[in-house]
Amino acid sequence: MSDEEKEGKTDVEELRGVLDVVTQQVPGLLKGLRDVLYSKEAAESMADAVGTFYKKLVESGIPKEEALEMARGYMINLRELFKGVQSGKGVGVQMGDEEEDD
Repeated sequence: MSDEEKEGKTDVEELRGVLDVVTQQVPGLLKGLRDVLYSKEAAESMADAVGTFYKKLVESGIPKEEALEMARGYMINLRELFKGVQSGKGVGVQMGDEEEDD
């Protein structure tokens, strides 16, 4: 077996090892992230952040209707984010009228 073949075999074995670790670790990491994002504390924190954002917009002279729309836009739809991750299609990022996958 040539040195190139040995090196290629080693690279494949290393990649297999990395993929084994990823396969074992990523599902747990995603579950942990989901639990953090959808916890009672996360909901309270998001509500505080959105409320503060809205209040500051209104205090700075933005009309209430416009501030409400801006506050709605401030929130991230995590379901859509996780739907993309769980389906294996990646995360869709809205860029104007286009959609790109990471």
